[in-house]
Amino acid sequence: MDHFLYKTGVLHAEDVAIPEIAAAVGTPFYVYSAATLTRHFRLFDEALAGTDHLVCFAIKSNSNLAVLKLLGDLGAGMDVVSGGEYRRAKAAGVPGERIVFSGVGKTPEEIRLALTGGIRQFNVESEPELRVISAIATELGLRAPIALRVNPDVDAKTHEKIATGKSENKFGIPIAKARAVYAEAAALPGIDVVGVDVHIGSQLTDLAPFEAAFRKVRELTLTLRADGHDIRRLDLGGGLGIPYTRSNLAPPLPVEYGAMIKDVLGDLGCEIEIEPGRLISGNAGLMVSSVIYLKEGEGRNFLILDAAMNDLVRPSMYGAHHDIIPVIEPEPGTAPAPIDIVGPVCETGDTFAKARDLTPVGPGDLVAFRSAGAYGAVMASEYNSRPLIPEVLVQGDHFAVIRQRPSFKEMLGRDSIPEWL
Repeated sequence: MDHFLYKTGVLHAEDVAIPEIAAAVGTPFYVYSAATLTRHFRLFDEALAGTDHLVCFAIKSNSNLAVLKLLGDLGAGMDVVSGGEYRRAKAAGVPGERIVFSGVGKTPEEIRLALTGGIRQFNVESEPELRVISAIATELGLRAPIALRVNPDVDAKTHEKIATGKSENKFGIPIAKARAVYAEAAALPGIDVVGVDVHIGSQLTDLAPFEAAFRKVRELTLTLRADGHDIRRLDLGGGLGIPYTRSNLAPPLPVEYGAMIKDVLGDLGCEIEIEPGRLISGNAGLMVSSVIYLKEGEGRNFLILDAAMNDLVRPSMYGAHHDIIPVIEPEPGTAPAPIDIVGPVCETGDTFAKARDLTPVGPGDLVAFRSAGAYGAVMASEYNSRPLIPEVLVQGDHFAVIRQRPSFKEMLGRDSIPEWL
């Protein structure tokens, strides 16, 4: 469910008409619904009711400070994968004890930043990282809480670029090596072993891979406790998928996900952490664009938009599907026709959809890309010297710009020309 609906023939974000936002900020832009973000976070929180748990939002999916503040105020923790994301979480008012630091390449500077600023735990991905954390924590006179991320060699059956739980992926420690690495961790100074971490991929639409991974985590937890480790926290990662099309084949619901977690792990007495991103923010956002031209080609027509692959890279990078709809609701009985929907960037890859059925729109009309709240603005670039597009947050009948479109003067001002040129 989201809060983007047609009202009197015009697409609205909650109670704000999309053309009203377009007139104020120009196109293209992202718009997020506070009501949808709130609802999706609460679905996860309620799914784990009755267990000791923390829902940590995966900042990599949407890192806008206003979004983080909204979720943090609801009680969310944050899953960060860089020093910059850690700083964003803190700037949004989230305390260190609700921040989990993941990622395969934490630098010494990032580790020091988190240890001095406060951290719930590091999800450690390799023996060298573990030793660096130990050295820095010892130098600072601190104990670093850690969970080892284990790689369970489970096929998440998702896109190859977002699968993380198979043996050939770069993530985590092979589960067969886990006992030896936990033994090393327990012997290192400055290390407090608190739990086990696992994350097998993103946009999973079936609970079976999750369950297979979690059952391996269960077995490992019992083994580690028998070895003398105080395993009191299980970080299960994120990855539950969203419906990118309005079909009848919807991914599992958070309540089903939560019930499976309780069934597999509920008797271990561990605190459960989960790290959803896409399911909280994905369908809470649209990207809105204007039509520039309708171009007739050889055997196919092109709808050329003012949004491009640098604004929303998922279709180009992953072949991802986003439903694209007109902002003005078509009249009943209006027949759609196939058309290629493209942007103005000078690459053939700047294509959002091929032969997509769309009701007729023309120059100046607005179209909206659904399910654009995750991995949209965060992955944008200034390719072709195109400014990053604004982000807008709607709550009820009002909206605010939560990231401005930079001016060309600001963009050019970040460059410098050496004196000798």
